[in-house]
Amino acid sequence: MQKLSLRKVKESDITYFSKWWRDGDLISLTSGNKKLLSDKEVTKYFKFLLAREWEFMITIGAKTIGHISLVKRRNGWYETQIIIGDRKEWGKGHGTEAIKKILQKVKHSKIKNIYLEVRPNNIRAIRAYEKCGFKATKIINYPHNRNLPQTVRMECT
Repeated sequence: MQKLSLRKVKESDITYFSKWWRDGDLISLTSGNKKLLSDKEVTKYFKFLLAREWEFMITIGAKTIGHISLVKRRNGWYETQIIIGDRKEWGKGHGTEAIKKILQKVKHSKIKNIYLEVRPNNIRAIRAYEKCGFKATKIINYPHNRNLPQTVRMECT
């Protein structure tokens, strides 16, 4: 079995994001936004993403299967976001392994408080996060988002 690793995002990775951010089913599992992004919107967001420090592609050997990041938020908290964009790689434990790897990368940094938000019905993701040490802390309601009205906040400190 080939080893899963994380590598920094590079400009040529825009092709993966263009595909994944236009997959309606995949996006509905994450952001809940069902609006497909234009080329201009993908490019704008991707350039913003390239400038951030904690942005990694998830690879198995030479194959890129997903993306994981840590984004600085308020009060010393960082939000992690992960997507396994290659559907053939779903259900194989890659998400759990990628989360463990990014947590290992930040172990010696000043980042101590990490959280994520997940759909309450995304049981597969919740199990993966729990295996990595995340615990559900509260339900967050988004009354103005009909595609993602509620999430579970999970924290790892």
